[in-house]
Amino acid sequence: MGANIIRLPFNQEWALATPGYDPQPYRSAIEAVVEMAARRGAYTLLDLQWLDARTARGTVSGQSNYVAPLPNVDSILLWKQLGALWRDEPAILYDVFNEPHDVLPDDPVPVLGISEDQSTFQLRQKRVSIAEWHPWVRQLINAIRGVHADALIFVPGTEWAYDLRGNPLPGISNIVYSTHVYPDKRIPWNEAFGYLADIAPVFVGEWGGGGEDLAWGNDLIAYLEARQIGWTAWSWSDYPRLIEPASEYATTRFGEVVKTALRTHSQSYPLIS
Repeated sequence: MGANIIRLPFNQEWALATPGYDPQPYRSAIEAVVEMAARRGAYTLLDLQWLDARTARGTVSGQSNYVAPLPNVDSILLWKQLGALWRDEPAILYDVFNEPHDVLPDDPVPVLGISEDQSTFQLRQKRVSIAEWHPWVRQLINAIRGVHADALIFVPGTEWAYDLRGNPLPGISNIVYSTHVYPDKRIPWNEAFGYLADIAPVFVGEWGGGGEDLAWGNDLIAYLEARQIGWTAWSWSDYPRLIEPASEYATTRFGEVVKTALRTHSQSYPLIS
């Protein structure tokens, strides 16, 4: 399809070395993907998608949600471990946390804020704004940069990563700001992330839709191309799908939009999926 990067979601609990648990089989699977992509001239963007695969964090559209609103202290240790492990691998990029978001009404798990000294405290409100998110961002960046000074780090916004208002982070360089764009978002693109592309690197870490969203998808491609914003589309195997469920390669109608965009524009700037 002409892609030059893939975004690889992974599970913190399975990748983190802890007493009595060896993450090497899981890490080896990640490394195999990195090698396959690198051999074909593509980067792998490691995406900390889940803290674990067991804890439901409320429901979305009637389905259990396993994406946490914020990281936890193990996320800091994880990025220290992985940053040190892969600091000599230029094909790996770092997406520090998937989708910061407000606590869902039926999420029973306490959500923690973090202080500069890494002490944590329970957030009493269910709102996750940049005031709650940015202290975590600094801790995660410091964890990686402490062992891998040259790492290229991707930082998502709030509101399920969509809202980049309040960025860029002062005093931190070599950062890419990542947004996730879907048809149901209500804040206009310019206000949510487009403004930032004029002053800092912006990337669309996720975007996608169904067969009813083809015009929307083409409009977004044109918008991103005009602003030199790269992207990775969602998803090869999850909803909304780019590939038909019964196939490894046959595209859905929306997947054809993505495939066409890659083949049309991949030589003009690093447009990515």
